Amino acid sequence: MNSDLTSFADLAPAFPELMLAIGAIVLLMVGVFTSAKSSNQVVLGIAMGLLALTAVLEVIHPVNGVLFNGAFVQDDFARFMKVLVLIGSAFALAISVSSADEHKLNKFEYPVLVVLATLGMLMMISANDLISLYVGLELQSLSLYVIAAFKRDSGKATEAGLKYFVLGALSSGMLLYGSSMVYGFTGHTQLNLIAEAISLGEPSLGLIVGLVFVLAGLAFKVSAVPFHMWTPDVYQGVPTPVTAFFASAPKVAAMALFVRVVFDTFEPIAKDWQQIVIFISIASMILAAFAAIGQKNIKRLIAYSSIGHVGFALVGLSAGSQIGVEGVAVYMAIYLTMTLGLFACILALKNDEGYVEQIDDLAGLAQSRPFVAAGIAIIMFSLIGLPPLAGFFAKWQVFLAAIEAQLFVLAVIGVLASAVSAFYYLRIIKVMYFDEVVHQFDESVFALRFIIAISGFLIVTYYFTLGVPLTQWAQTAAGSLF
Repeated sequence: MNSDLTSFADLAPAFPELMLAIGAIVLLMVGVFTSAKSSNQVVLGIAMGLLALTAVLEVIHPVNGVLFNGAFVQDDFARFMKVLVLIGSAFALAISVSSADEHKLNKFEYPVLVVLATLGMLMMISANDLISLYVGLELQSLSLYVIAAFKRDSGKATEAGLKYFVLGALSSGMLLYGSSMVYGFTGHTQLNLIAEAISLGEPSLGLIVGLVFVLAGLAFKVSAVPFHMWTPDVYQGVPTPVTAFFASAPKVAAMALFVRVVFDTFEPIAKDWQQIVIFISIASMILAAFAAIGQKNIKRLIAYSSIGHVGFALVGLSAGSQIGVEGVAVYMAIYLTMTLGLFACILALKNDEGYVEQIDDLAGLAQSRPFVAAGIAIIMFSLIGLPPLAGFFAKWQVFLAAIEAQLFVLAVIGVLASAVSAFYYLRIIKVMYFDEVVHQFDESVFALRFIIAISGFLIVTYYFTLGVPLTQWAQTAAGSLF
């Protein structure tokens, strides 16, 4: 499609973003002009419906094209990742409903901020220009900074928000510096034009420096080592429903942006960025595997687990091939399912002292709440990557891509890191099934049990249900980048 706009119909590729932007403004008005007690639930319900409707629109009204003078691109890859982000955001809101009062998230601004953050993520995924990329990234980041510190009377949440803001600002600065270097040495900000400029001659040292800074900024957003420092502290400090949101949708969006930047912009210097991606992939897998062993707080353990899974996803990216991108797409879809299911399990566990935070609090869970314990056990086995669960096929895809690209050492390190990580996942299962009961938990709401059942079902039956259609969709998505 031409980037010249002559009618509203020409904006069709950006309809989901327009829908979210208008929806966020309407939600703000609803929240402001209705009574405080009723507005929270109304806005939350409409926000979930809006995110679900936008995901449906992405699927049933697929329109590809380039808009706004090349700054915005909608293709099959963008659509795949956007659907994941919208599902992640909608379910993150859904699992926050039952615990909103306890976690002080019962204000209408919370779902509005989630919708605005999601809008930023969709813009990031479709960014085809360094400037639109940065605008989308900042819309997401600024919303997330506020969400992190949303529980204002909590010292831990305020500290988490401040840490996230300061380190996030640093990463944004690095990304901007790298972008300015790339622009200075190529004369373009549009991603495909940068690739054309690079392919015309030998890449200069300044361009390589720009590449390093851009990748450093993006590595922070996916919390890859060595830019992972904020993740455990922020995940532990913020309320659990906020951690669920941080661990799901923004991770998928940042990984999609990472993929688009390296393939659309720096494809002609693939050998240079592959070295960087291989390094951060190995570092993420190894650090996460060993750092998580000593964790006693569940959310800190999940933080290190997410760092490790980003490392595994980057194994697929390291291959620099279409199969690699397909592997990343499948991996992020399965990672999203496992993460949301795990947080639904955690938020289903409330005792006299509040919601479960420490691993030891899960002692004897299989006796008091067998359904939730079974859900956690299935997800833990899947996170390890045991067949025939979904996590096995996620790792299979990325390791296959690495082996086909002859990155044998990377694949072996990945398998060994998986083996080490099995220790701390199995420890949780051991505590639930073999330790004496410590706490009696309240009965959880139906919505959480439903999400646990759905994620558990999809993880167990992945090979027979989602496997083929998801892989085919991922193949189409990856093909649109090549």
